[in-house]
This record gives sequence, C-alpha cells and structure tokens, in this order.
Amino acid sequence: MKTIFFLSLFSFSLVVTAWAQSPQADALVTPKIAGREITVGGKDADVQGFNNQSIQFAVDYVAKTGGVVKLASGTYNIVAPVRLKSNVKLTGSGKETILKRAEGVQTNFTVDADYGELKITVENADDFEVGMKVQVTDADNSSCWNVSTAYITDIVDNVIYIDKGLIRDYRSDKNGLVSNASSVIEVLDAENAEISNLTADGNRDENFFADGCNSAGILILRSQKITVDNVHVKDFNGEGISWQITENITIKNSEISGSGNTGLHPGTGSPFSVIANNDVHNNDQDGLFICWRVYQSKVTGNQFHSNGRFGICTGHKDVDVLFENNHIFDNKSDGVHLRGEREANAPHRNTFVKNIIENNGINGGGYGFSVNSPAKDLVLKKNSFKNSAGTQKAAIYIHPDGLQPKLIDNNFDKHELGEMVSAKKSE
Repeated sequence: MKTIFFLSLFSFSLVVTAWAQSPQADALVTPKIAGREITVGGKDADVQGFNNQSIQFAVDYVAKTGGVVKLASGTYNIVAPVRLKSNVKLTGSGKETILKRAEGVQTNFTVDADYGELKITVENADDFEVGMKVQVTDADNSSCWNVSTAYITDIVDNVIYIDKGLIRDYRSDKNGLVSNASSVIEVLDAENAEISNLTADGNRDENFFADGCNSAGILILRSQKITVDNVHVKDFNGEGISWQITENITIKNSEISGSGNTGLHPGTGSPFSVIANNDVHNNDQDGLFICWRVYQSKVTGNQFHSNGRFGICTGHKDVDVLFENNHIFDNKSDGVHLRGEREANAPHRNTFVKNIIENNGINGGGYGFSVNSPAKDLVLKKNSFKNSAGTQKAAIYIHPDGLQPKLIDNNFDKHELGEMVSAKKSE
C-alpha cells in the first residue's frame, strides 16, 4: 500500500512538473506586443533634448510595451530625477552620456509643516519649479525614514504644493528646510528594469545633502529584478547607489566615487543582492554599507578603497552573505567592520573567501577585520591580510562582545598587535 501511494505521489509530481514547464500558447490569451526602442538626445534622435524631461517622455512611452531608451552622448540637465519604469532598459552610449544634477535650491519654511499636509509655506519659492522633487526636514527629523520626499505640483506665491502628504510634523523654528536634493535616477515600485552605460553626475559642489534612504545617485526602492551595469556614479552629495526594500538587485561593472556619504547602501530588507566587479572609492563614509536584513547575497570581485571610514560594514540580520575575491585597501578605518548587534540580530553565517585586506586604518590606525558582535559561523578562508604600510594595528580584532571566527588557510603580514587579538570584557 505504501509503495502504491509513493508511486502515485511520484507520478503526480511528474505531471505537475511537466505542466509547469509546458509552453504558452502563441497570442491566444495574452496579446503579443513588440518591445520598442526609442532614442533621446540630439537632432537625429526620436526625442530631442538633453534634459530629464526628454528622457522621462521616452521612458513613459516605452513603459507601455517594454523596451529600450537609448541616450546619445552628451550632458543631460537633471532638474528632477529620471524615474525608471518596469520592463524598461535605460542605456547610454558610454561614459560620455552624462546625466548631471542641476544646481541645488533650498529655503526655510515659515509655518510648521504638519503630518499629512500637501503644502509648505516657505521664505522664498522663486527658484523652485513644478515637477521638482523636494526633501523636507528639520533638526529633529533629518535622516532616513524621518525625511519626507514629494514632487511639486504647483507653486503659488511662497506656497509649494506637493503630491504626497508629509510623514512627520516638521517645526519651522527648528531649522525646517525644503530643498530639491534628490536622485539623478530612481526606480520606485518597479521590476525587470536596467540602467547601463552612462554616468550619473551628482554635481556635488552645487547641491545640498540628500538623505540616503530616500535619495541617491541611483535610488532603487520597493523594487525587484533591477540591474545596474557599467555605470559611473560620481560626486553625489549623499549616497552613490542605495537600494531599500528590494529583491534581486544586481550592481556590476560600475564605479562609485566621490559620494558625500557611503558608496553602496543596500538595506531595509534587500535579500538576493549581487555586487560584482565594481570599483568603489573615495566616498566620505563606507565603500559598502550593508544595512538591515540583507541576506543570501554575494559580494564578489570588487575593489573597496580609499573610503572615509570602512571598506565594508555589515550588521543587523545581514546573514548568509558570501564575500569573495574582493580587494579592500587604503580605507581610513577598518577594512571590514561587523557592527555591534545583539546575538539575535548579529550577522551570522557570513563567509569571506580569497579577499585581500590591505593597509587599512590610514587615518591613525584601524584593523583589517573588526568583529563587534556575536556573529556565529563566521568563516575567513584563504584571505590575505597585507600590511606593508603598517597602518592595520591587527589583522583581526575581536571586540569584547564579538565571537572568534573560524580561520582556514589565511595569510598574514606582520601587524603591530598580532594576527588576531581578542579584547577582554571589563569586569
């Protein structure tokens, strides 16, 4: 009887598998629609004009069917973020295709801007425009999910009207500010989209600081199956590339430099991320800041160097991540830093294989690898800890609340404090 039941179950499984793999009928239920390609830029393009309005017109048009928006070489003036849509590929003609942020605008508001409001009374609205994206903050609400962002729908005298209600109460007497600080390109609530072969220039010297959860050189939010390939994100006054509340994001073959915050920032639940073959350097904070709940992801073949704090920083529930064949060097503090977390939230089961961790701590000393939380099953295998400049005080430093990783066939240069140092808990 058991044999018959097993055979029946097996046969049923084969039927289900065959059904799942069966081909779809050709244009029987779903219309067959050809993907389109539309060009943007010079006089010979389908859409002329070197600005975000021209790019956005093409994106919205192609989004109806899916397809490609091809940008000619040249510099595009970005007054408001280009908003990529599902099933659209935005591709340039190489790094000579430059999407450059326009000059920043900022003013204080004169009346408190309250939760849910759709208008803001400001000191001077002269330089704002309908269609701009704005950022609203005050001294108590100026970072991450406390920042409101919205698009301007109308301006009457010194009242700015917006398309989305404010998410906090903002005080005018606590340096309440409205600015046009926002992304160069953003992907919101989309899937199956790609950005490639272009430069996103944040024009940092002429723009105000933009919050990293709501804006970036490239911002990806509440989206899945998005690829950024062969893109240079440079000089953005905020984070280079930020992706939040996402699945299956791939950042590859790109350069991220000169950001006023971190270079790369996945977080707020972003599993299945792939970060491969990028050059991430000279950003004010970390090269790669892995925030909250980034799991089952890969970080391979990258260079993280010359950043203002850590090369790589990871922590809250960032588990089951593979770091392989990366070169992490010349960062001002630690090469790799595991943030302090309680055991339940620590970055467990992460594996570092064949990385070169070299000459970090150039701003007065740091560690090659710093473990600050009780991360279980942390494996370091076949890594090289190089220290020719003598800036790494220890190759591996275990803070009082950290757990010792499993070490397999690593190579160590001489370090002042030793290969692996464990700090003692104070009594």
